[in-house]
Amino acid sequence: MTRIGVALRLLVLGLCSVVLVPLQMLALRFGWSSMLHVLPVWFHRILLRLFNVRVIERGTPPTDAPTIVLSNHVSWLDIPVIGSLHPLSFIAKSEVEGWPVVGLCAKLQRSVFIDRQRRKATAEVNDALAHRLVKGEAIVLFAEGTTSDGNRLLPFRSSLVGGAQAALMHDSVERVFLQPLAIAYTHRNGLPVTRRERPFIAWYGDMDLAPHLNMFVRGVPLDVVVTWGEPILFNGNRKQATASAEAEIRRALKAA
Repeated sequence: MTRIGVALRLLVLGLCSVVLVPLQMLALRFGWSSMLHVLPVWFHRILLRLFNVRVIERGTPPTDAPTIVLSNHVSWLDIPVIGSLHPLSFIAKSEVEGWPVVGLCAKLQRSVFIDRQRRKATAEVNDALAHRLVKGEAIVLFAEGTTSDGNRLLPFRSSLVGGAQAALMHDSVERVFLQPLAIAYTHRNGLPVTRRERPFIAWYGDMDLAPHLNMFVRGVPLDVVVTWGEPILFNGNRKQATASAEAEIRRALKAA
């Protein structure tokens, strides 16, 4: 993509943001639930369409039942990819809240922030998750706790699944589901992504964000396969349920 092409796409994205961001702020302020959930989906779809990211969706997304989506995590791009498919929110580390632009987007997406340095943070986040689940919302948890290099799946952490346990204590909630979600970046510029190339797409460790953003804004065509697994009825055993979701995601990634 030429510099002019990049500039035009960034201009279109900026104009869309000028319209959608204030509307989302108003929806948050006044509790306009229909707009509150739909506007982020529109924004993510526009973003991906402008910069040639094609999302191939498999399986069935969450229903209206209280659901924690357990997903693998490869890149910052995972968020617009997942966000383009279904109205949902994310669990994010507390430092994201202070990042320029990204922090604002996370707040507008109604993310739940966790401060991992505080001992009581997990309990507080579980209470916040339970409040959302009671209202029948879907929340995405990147269960690895960090991004990977795209070639391997890190062990899943079960601590935040405690939000499902807290939700079940409410009289209005009869069932809570954990739904596995696998994200695989399969093709770049029309060619299959090899093991050697995946770390160039992934953003992990101490890697600089700038090179990844540069690749993205240049509009190099990228295909992403997103596979929704079968919802797992939460039985109160968070470690067992998390392990089941992890196993299903491993199978989906191999298939992709």
